[in-house]
Order: sequence, then C-alpha cells, then structure tokens
Amino acid sequence: MTTNSPKTKTLPDTIPPLTPETVERAKEGLEAACDRAVKGGIEQALGEISQIGEGGEDRRASGALRRFVMRSLIHLLFRVKVEYPERLPCGAAIIAPNHLNHIDPFLLLSELPSAPFYYILGDARTLYNQWWKRRILRFAGGVIPLVRRWREEFAVIEGAKTDAPELTELAKAIEENVPTGGDIQTLRQIDRSVQGILARGDGIILFPEGRLGTAEGQLILPLKKGVALYALRSGVPIVPVAIIGTKNLFLWKTLTLRIGYPLEIPQVKHPKRKEIEEVLDKLEKALIELMPENYQETAQLKLFSHFLNRIFY
Repeated sequence: MTTNSPKTKTLPDTIPPLTPETVERAKEGLEAACDRAVKGGIEQALGEISQIGEGGEDRRASGALRRFVMRSLIHLLFRVKVEYPERLPCGAAIIAPNHLNHIDPFLLLSELPSAPFYYILGDARTLYNQWWKRRILRFAGGVIPLVRRWREEFAVIEGAKTDAPELTELAKAIEENVPTGGDIQTLRQIDRSVQGILARGDGIILFPEGRLGTAEGQLILPLKKGVALYALRSGVPIVPVAIIGTKNLFLWKTLTLRIGYPLEIPQVKHPKRKEIEEVLDKLEKALIELMPENYQETAQLKLFSHFLNRIFY
C-alpha cells in the first residue's frame, strides 16, 4: 500500500470546486477541443504514434536538434540547474517527474540527453492549445497525446446536474465534443506505441500525478498506475525527477531538475495489483525524498510573471 511521508504534504485527486476559475478553465478546454488547429495537431500525432505500434517509424526531428531548440527557448527566459544528471540511464527509461506547470515537458526536453530520444506522454489539449507549442511539437515530433476530459470539465458536468443548472448548455457541449479518455481502442493504441518505443531503446516522459500540482513541494496522491504498468511490462527503469520552481514563473528565475536514482523494475508480462502498488510505493517515496521540504520563493523582482505563466498555460 502507498504511504505518506511526513516530509511532504499530499493532495487528494478530486473534482475541483465549481468556482468562476473552474468554469473559465472548462470553457478554455472546450474551445481547444473545438479548435481545428488543435484537433489537427492531435490527429497528426496520433497518426504518427500508430505507426510505432505497428512496428514502423514515426516522423521526428533529431534528438540533438530538438534539444537545441528547446534549450534556446528555455534558457532565453530562465536559469536552469540540473542536479545529479549522471544518474540518468544510457538506454530506455521512463522519466517520472512531479508536475507543476505546463512548461515542465519543455523544460525536461531542454535538459535531458538527446539520446535516447524521449517521447512526451501528456494531455493532448495542453500540449497543442497554443500556436507556438503546435509549431514546435509538429517540427520536433515525439508526442503521445492523451485525449481526455479535464477535472474542471467534470466539475461543470456534475454542477449542471445539481446546483448550477445555468451551466447545462456548457456541460452538454463538453459531453458532445470532449472524449472522456476511456476509449479502449485509443488506449490500446497508446499502449502498443509506448511498448514499441521502450523496446527499441527510446524513453518516455510520463507525469505520474496525472495533473498539475497546486504548490511547490507537494505531491498529488495516489499516483496513477500507468507508469507502473508500462515499467513492469517493459522491464525498463523508472527515473524519479523533482521539478522545482516552475509553479510560478518569472523572467530569469532559477528552475531546478533534481534527478533521482533509477528504480530497477523486473519485467512482468501480466502485472498483478500488488506488483503495481509496490512500484508506485517505491516511486512515491523516491519523489518525496527529492522534493524540497520548505520551498521559499526568492525575493527578487518577478518580471513578466503574468505573461510567462500565461504563455505556458
């Protein structure tokens, strides 16, 4: 069973309260789901990864070129510190970080080695919801998009059924245009692609919390079982990574990646619940040990904070 360490507070993974911010975020999600450019980017990425699942090759930039582009973007705006990079394996691995901001996958790609080539397994609409993200990701490739309904959208749907009937029209539009993420065919396609990627020696970046955290030094539990399933079925190590400083962005802020020791995972063709829980327990403890105990923001002037937090949203 998963246990909580006194070092780090944890947060429940529940539907958020129905606040104006929740409703606004649900509207943004619906807008992205209906946007032709967003849908086009997602469909292209799904088409490319389907080729991997069938034993073929996908379109992607070289790892070195992608890393150069990402570093140029990130280092223009922020200072970056990577602790213990020597712990990263040379072969296939699953990178499992905590998640604080939509900048996180771009930050990781800017600092991880160019080989093995790491794929991002993440929420489709937040990866493709802005033009500059779509342009970079279409050029670079290496995206496995998860098409799923957001927590805020579930909150609107439930609220419309109970104490917020004024949201009925919005809730209906969400149900008609946003998949729940439980489509068996798509899930199997993603699973085949992930296994194909790991089998050929490449890597995956997967955020085991399943959504953004709300504060530095806090981990949302329980961790999602996908990271354990992929690791057990493939037998590749999981590398815990603490991302520190990205919750609130501002110009030239220091962002830190703290790399943990790889967790060696035995290959199991058909993992049982106990085996999955054991892996998640190890990962949780490793992440908690890496995360800061008492994170404090610096007192420096927070230049362009609103702009930078919004552009990476």
